[in-house]
Amino acid sequence: MQQSTNSQSTSVHRVIEARDVRAFFQESILTSLEKQSLQATEEAVVYLVNMLCDFSRTDQFFESTDEGYSLKPIALLFDDALQADTYRERTTALRRAGDVSLFIAGLFSESLSRKPVDVDYYISMGGMAYGQLADETVDSRNISNLSDVFAELSCQFAEFVDVLGELNDDTDTASNADIMRLYQLWFRTGSARAARKLRKLGVQLSQDSINNARH
Repeated sequence: MQQSTNSQSTSVHRVIEARDVRAFFQESILTSLEKQSLQATEEAVVYLVNMLCDFSRTDQFFESTDEGYSLKPIALLFDDALQADTYRERTTALRRAGDVSLFIAGLFSESLSRKPVDVDYYISMGGMAYGQLADETVDSRNISNLSDVFAELSCQFAEFVDVLGELNDDTDTASNADIMRLYQLWFRTGSARAARKLRKLGVQLSQDSINNARH
């Protein structure tokens, strides 16, 4: 994604192109950190950007099952970590628990108010997951020396939730989360209706993105 300015409006419009998604998220995260007056390491910023890029794809955020895409509860991810037979399985489950908790608490906190589990639960579980992951990886080279990043995310989990929450601020008639959900739907299904809504919101779908969505 990249930003462009409409000459007839002061609003910022997003141009979504597959090759520019990372640049868009990086700029958004850096802007949000500045607004929140939060100091973060470059490694943590890269981690957040990579997570957002991954989760912008439905097949990365949800898990594919025989019944279709679903999202495993955080508690079950912790159970997977406890029951894991290998180091890799354990750390993968903990990382998934931390990432999903951060993503949901940051971008979908408002929807949690209507559910039995609120945002505090995700903040607690996510911080715990990253904390355990930091301990697990402190002497390991198997996860690209991310122990310090996991420790940073754990200690400031609530603050990083606010950083992602900043991305939810309204721009014209829709939030970034609304745009992301529409983009996920269009990218996964090629929905013409989703494409029309995206264009109405000022999102221009490049030919490269259209080709990727169809294949």
